[in-house]
Amino acid sequence: MNEALLKRSDRRNRLTNKTFKFPQEIKDHFYTANYFSKTEEIIKTHLKDTVVTMQFFAREHGVLCGVDQALSLLATFAVKPESLTVEALFDGDTIKPFEPVLKITGPYVNFGFLESLIDGILTRQTNIATNSKEVVKAAQGKEVFSMADRQDDYLTQAGDGYASFIGGITKFSTDAQGSYVDINGMGTMPHALIAMTGGDVVTASRLFLETFPETPLTALVDYHNDSVGDSLKVARAFGKKLSAIRLDTSRALADVVFSDGCSNFEEVRGVSKALVFKVREALDREGFNYVKIVVSSGFNAEKIQDFEKDNVPVDMYGVGTYLLNNKTIGFTGDIVKVNGKAQAKVGREEYFSTRLETVKLTKN
Repeated sequence: MNEALLKRSDRRNRLTNKTFKFPQEIKDHFYTANYFSKTEEIIKTHLKDTVVTMQFFAREHGVLCGVDQALSLLATFAVKPESLTVEALFDGDTIKPFEPVLKITGPYVNFGFLESLIDGILTRQTNIATNSKEVVKAAQGKEVFSMADRQDDYLTQAGDGYASFIGGITKFSTDAQGSYVDINGMGTMPHALIAMTGGDVVTASRLFLETFPETPLTALVDYHNDSVGDSLKVARAFGKKLSAIRLDTSRALADVVFSDGCSNFEEVRGVSKALVFKVREALDREGFNYVKIVVSSGFNAEKIQDFEKDNVPVDMYGVGTYLLNNKTIGFTGDIVKVNGKAQAKVGREEYFSTRLETVKLTKN
């Protein structure tokens, strides 16, 4: 794992790191808001010596992320980045509304075209880091793994995984999600594998073990909506070779274990607390107390907190949609000084923080 991401004092080395990968089209302004490109041309022609101070801030509380990537972006694409005066907070810092997280002073033409990219990086990664921190806190020490790969464009996976890592998640479903922090993806089987074995979870599990004998087996047991029955089938078939079972029941269904009609559908639909207790009791009754229970499908901080409050016997939570779509923390970049004098639109002013630290950039 990249130790520079773990030790605050070492992470200032980020200014020259090659961790973050960028498309080279950035230098051609392909990803720059068009009005910034036009403004750059105007400044080059008429105001080329203009020096500005630009600050970036949010209006909400959150777990900051994206600063490292923004600094790497500046080091890679800004003109003469070593000439810029840069102050920044750290990824992982808890931020307050209107607290500046990044300040850049230098010739506008050297970095101004990167403003909207920096806004976007800070916004997306801070949202994901904040959401990740919330689910990790709710899980109270139990493991959480990110299944967010299926919730957005595949090109976002590396940055999203990094942001989740800053929020405390260290397990990911794809190699791309863990690529910035040197963590490989994890997982065993999807519903697709069970389908291709004729719906036989035992056969699917056997094929997995034959192909990946060194990887702990986690069997997916909701394919037939009979999680208790299929959990017992794989436990009886594989014994100590079975590491865990995963419950992924759709929220539109109630498991067949509740088919007696006595239960309230709203309380038992999907991966419910009652279902987890039923599976745990069935496994323990036959001596399979070593088999762990992994849950996924519709989990968020509130649901995890509710499970933990009632001591539901879950060993690991899989979370997807919530990590990407819960928060709306937006960042703004503003010029607040021009040639050393205060200058900002009405309603904006320069904000200050005693936590900002100077960063010396060198060209990547």
